[in-house]
Amino acid sequence: MDVSKPIMLSSEERTKLDQLVRDHNLKTNPTRQPQQNLGRDDFLKILIKQLSYQDPMAPMQDKEFIAQMAQFSSLEQMTAMAKDFAKLTAIISGSEASSSLGKNVELLDREQTIQGTVQAVTRGEVPQVLVNGNFYNWDQISKVFAE
Repeated sequence: MDVSKPIMLSSEERTKLDQLVRDHNLKTNPTRQPQQNLGRDDFLKILIKQLSYQDPMAPMQDKEFIAQMAQFSSLEQMTAMAKDFAKLTAIISGSEASSSLGKNVELLDREQTIQGTVQAVTRGEVPQVLVNGNFYNWDQISKVFAE
């Protein structure tokens, strides 16, 4: 058998092989869900595997390695920015909720419209406001009325 030539599968064979792989994966790890995108850890694992299996007589070119490291660095920066944006969103929501203290608001709870005065505000990722003796998430507020 010549291993230098790729093996060509018919569409039937490919479909059957895909099903066998899915069945095997479900048996070995039934709780794992397949992902459609790669994360930071996946990228790093691929890079480490690539480096560990490269041919010592023909190592990866410097330009390729630098480009991959730059991609990894960009991915790290985007991950950090996403975390910072999430924090900023929570701060802004908390600030908006706090500024509604003592004001009349209108909110939607299920399909019911409720009006009342904001009596208290909780802090956190999802701020809550106390209206008419009940706590509601800040994102349920549809209107804030001026005093």
